[in-house]
Amino acid sequence: MAMTAPAALPPTLTGTGELFQYLRDGTPRTRAELAQLSSLARSTVTPRVDALLLSGLLEPVGEAASTGGRPPTRFALNRAGRVVLAIDLGASHASVAVSDLSGRVLDEKTVDCDIADGPEGVLDRAAAIGTELLKATGRKAADVAGVGIGVPGPVEHATGRPANPPIMPGWHNFDIPAHLGTKFAGPVLVDNDVNLMALGEYVTSWQSSQHLLLVKVATGIGAGIVSDGRLLRGALGSAGDLGHVQVAGAPDDIVCRCGNTGCLEALAAGPAIAAKLRARGLDIDGSQGIVDAVEAGEIAALQAVREAGRDLGTVLATCVNLLNPSVIVIGGKLSEAGEYLLAGVREVVYRRSLPLATHNLRIVSTAAGSQGGILGASAMVIDAVLSARAVDDFVAQRTA
Repeated sequence: MAMTAPAALPPTLTGTGELFQYLRDGTPRTRAELAQLSSLARSTVTPRVDALLLSGLLEPVGEAASTGGRPPTRFALNRAGRVVLAIDLGASHASVAVSDLSGRVLDEKTVDCDIADGPEGVLDRAAAIGTELLKATGRKAADVAGVGIGVPGPVEHATGRPANPPIMPGWHNFDIPAHLGTKFAGPVLVDNDVNLMALGEYVTSWQSSQHLLLVKVATGIGAGIVSDGRLLRGALGSAGDLGHVQVAGAPDDIVCRCGNTGCLEALAAGPAIAAKLRARGLDIDGSQGIVDAVEAGEIAALQAVREAGRDLGTVLATCVNLLNPSVIVIGGKLSEAGEYLLAGVREVVYRRSLPLATHNLRIVSTAAGSQGGILGASAMVIDAVLSARAVDDFVAQRTA
C-alpha cells in the first residue's frame, strides 16, 4: 500500500516537535517555563502548545502558583494518549505487552513458543496476543503508536530483517515490519533481543550511567552495548556477540555449535554447564535445572557456575579495557544463580582489567529481569514516535 506523505506544518507551528522534547520526561511545565527553556517567545510557544493539546500528545495537569492574576496552567505528556505494542521473542517463548507512552506496562502475557516454527506462525501468534491485550486494556489497533519486537538473532535494524540468525530457521531476510504492519498502526521496529534487554535495563535503572554493557547468559551468551546513552549495533547488527569469542586457555577439544573451538558459549552457557554437571552424576537439563541446583546448595553446581563466571570474566576483562563501561549488568536465566556467577565474573574482571577502567565499574545482576526485552522494545518505539520529526508529522496530520 502506497504511503501518503504527511502534510506540512504551517510556519507558526514549525518546530513543534522540538518544543515537545522539553515535555517528554513527563514533568509538568507552563507556557512561560517552556518559553524560558526553549528561548522562544511566548507568542511562539502558545500556538505550538495548543497544537500539541489538539493532537492529544499533551494534557493539562493543574495550575502553577500564581504570581498575580490567573494561575498559569501546566502541561505534560499525555501518557495514555497512545499505546505501544512490545514483543520479546526468545528461542522458546514469546512475551507480548502493551505499554503507555511513558513505557509503563499496562498488561502483558508470556507463552511457550518455538522460534523454529517460522516467522509467519510465530508473528501471527504474537499479533493475536497483542490484539487480545489491547482489548483487555480498552484500546484499539488504531491507538497503537508503534510496535517494537526483539528476536534472538542478528538484525539489520534499518530494515527490520533478520540476518542469518543461527537458531531461527526460515527467518533470514524475512520482512517482519511488512508482516506486522498490516495488523497495527505506526512503525514496526525490530532489533536483537539482547540489545533491547540492554536498552530496557538502561532506561529503567541506569540513565545516570551513559556506558552500559548487558550480558545475557542463558542457552547462549550475548551482549548489548550502550555507549553515550545509545545502542551500538555494529555494521551488520552483530555487535556484542560475546558467545563466540575464544576463551584464553580453553581446551582445543571443546567444539562450539559455530564450528570453532574454545568459544565462551561452549564453556559457560547453560547447556555447557548442564553437560558438565551430568558428567558428574547430576540429573540436570538446561539453565533452569542449574539454577535449581544452585538454590538447593548443590556443591558441584555452585562450583560449575562460579567457574563459568570466571570464563565469562576472562572475555569481559577485554571488553572493559576496550569499551570502558561504567556498569556491567548480568542478565538471562543463569543470572538467577545469584552471586555465584557474579563472584566469578568479578574475580577475573577486577584482576585482569586496567585499574583506570575498573575505578568506578559496577558489576551487578539485572534489575529489569525477564521484563528487560519488553521494556527495551517499548523504549525503542517511544524514542522513535516521540522524536521531534515524528511529532511534527503527527501534529500535521491531526491539525490538517
